[in-house]
Amino acid sequence: MKKTMLSMLVLLLCYYSNFAQSAGNTNELQNAVARLDKASGVTDYEALEKEFAGIAARQADWLPYYYAAFCNAKIGFLYQDDGERIEPYSKRGEEQALKAKALLDTATQKKELSELYTVMSMVYRTRVFINPMTYGRKFGVLSGQYLQKAKELSPQNPRAIYVDAWVKYYTPKMWGGDKNLARQLANESLAQLQHATAGTAPHWGKAENMELLSHYK
Repeated sequence: MKKTMLSMLVLLLCYYSNFAQSAGNTNELQNAVARLDKASGVTDYEALEKEFAGIAARQADWLPYYYAAFCNAKIGFLYQDDGERIEPYSKRGEEQALKAKALLDTATQKKELSELYTVMSMVYRTRVFINPMTYGRKFGVLSGQYLQKAKELSPQNPRAIYVDAWVKYYTPKMWGGDKNLARQLANESLAQLQHATAGTAPHWGKAENMELLSHYK
């Protein structure tokens, strides 16, 4: 009887310990995402990338790797006119995105995969910024392929729609760019994001769309 009671006590302690750890991990990620919602500069994203990478090392979840890759993509976009500084961020973002993909069930988690492919499209786009003449043909195509996959997996994904708008805006007309379509897509994405709620699930995009639309004023 004493052995049975002791075994039950050990099991209960293990359960509550695991529960507390899980809750702590969730809170840690949620707090980091809340700060990400307010980030704007390179130093912000660098600090958050390190934080998300640290969280990823402590738990087997795709989201911390996803957000770490997103931070590196954002840094690449901020440095797009200074290509020499981008490569380490771009490469690290690619590695993190692939680790996130390895933690997803590609057969059932289609919306999650769409979110990840959107960020992968951004990461490969930053590789183009390094040297468009050298990397444009390979990584521009790769970026486009991942964006297309993201839209196919979740056609209403507002973040994929935003990236599509960005590409349409900044691509020269002779190569398929269309500023009118870009504005339409950005407005479509922004309308969907009006209902976005805070949390750990991807919900970014409102500020990015507003920045893109500001070019039309």
